[in-house]
Amino acid sequence: MNFLETFQMAVQNILSSKMRSFLTMLGIIIGIASVMVIIGLGNGMQTYMTEQFQAIGANTLEVSIMGRGSSRNVDEEDMYRIVSDHPEDLALISPTVSVRSTVKIGTETLSFTSATGVGEDYFAIKQYSIAQGRGLQYIDMDKRLHVCVVGQYIANEYYNGDAVGQSIRIGGTKYEIVGVMAQEGDTLEEGGTDDVIFLPYTTAARRSGTEVTSYTITVVDENRATECRELVEDELTEIFGSDSAFTVISMTEILNMMTEMLNVMITILAAIAAISLVVGGIGIMNIMLVSVTERTREIGIRKALGAKERSIMAQFVVEAAVTSAIGGLIGIAAGYAFSSLASTLIVALLSTQMSVTPTASSIALAFGISAAIGILFGYLPAKKAAQLNPIDALRYE
Repeated sequence: MNFLETFQMAVQNILSSKMRSFLTMLGIIIGIASVMVIIGLGNGMQTYMTEQFQAIGANTLEVSIMGRGSSRNVDEEDMYRIVSDHPEDLALISPTVSVRSTVKIGTETLSFTSATGVGEDYFAIKQYSIAQGRGLQYIDMDKRLHVCVVGQYIANEYYNGDAVGQSIRIGGTKYEIVGVMAQEGDTLEEGGTDDVIFLPYTTAARRSGTEVTSYTITVVDENRATECRELVEDELTEIFGSDSAFTVISMTEILNMMTEMLNVMITILAAIAAISLVVGGIGIMNIMLVSVTERTREIGIRKALGAKERSIMAQFVVEAAVTSAIGGLIGIAAGYAFSSLASTLIVALLSTQMSVTPTASSIALAFGISAAIGILFGYLPAKKAAQLNPIDALRYE
């Protein structure tokens, strides 16, 4: 009996008892679908995290100056010098100053609008673009001009899309709007990504009466983010004489760390879900043992007619593998359906654009495992069937 005939006989035996075959496959179906959804969720979370870090600048170093342990402080010139002295590693820099002042347009107070003092390269660092007017320039920093760039929400909500040349009050001081930022968020809403104001950091620092202590620096090569962080730390340590006067955080390192933690968690969850595959394999072995008992006379007749042990064994192994493989295919379809449902629920319940996306490699691996489980757990029943004594099998009632 060739493989095609063996395969056809296996399919016929499976179809002859549809409900029993489906229940036998159920463990495989649940296991495959669970593994697909969990791996897809991990891929979706990883993609979402990467996008979020890219939005805030995955290739950036965040520097915070505390000044503890030293009477020496670092000013903007020192920080700009560090960047300019290492053009092969560091690219752009922008001081950042948070502005905690009341923002007013006419008589209306903007309670949720964030105002931040930044440098002329801040928009390039964050990959923001200007929709109208111009961005902040060096002369704005040098002269401490009262100018600002506003987000798209403010321009549309309060100026009917014509904000350039208009004025806005921050802490009672009038600022001229010289530019409008292109929309960054998915929706324009109060307190959102586009409800922002950017002004020169020198103006913001004078207004706040504080020194600039926060800086954002971009690295030339994300793959060398660790070396770049150490470079900035060494430069600052040399100035302060201590490494406790500042902190330097690499966003790339944080992303890599979170990705590693996520991969470990997903691997553990997938392994737990894969236990159901073993349970499914045990179910297949059990039903095949029952099948051997039910078909004892058939086996005896075939062996009496000259069927070899390997042919009997192949018949039951192929039947177990086909049962498991069909369960795997149904599990893959179920995995896609549940992944799509999970994506819809995440968007609806969490208002987050994150999709559950199983990879082709995970699907191929799941199908391969399902077929392998069928062969593995089908071997014992097949061996039992092959070793039946034909005389005893023919006498079996």
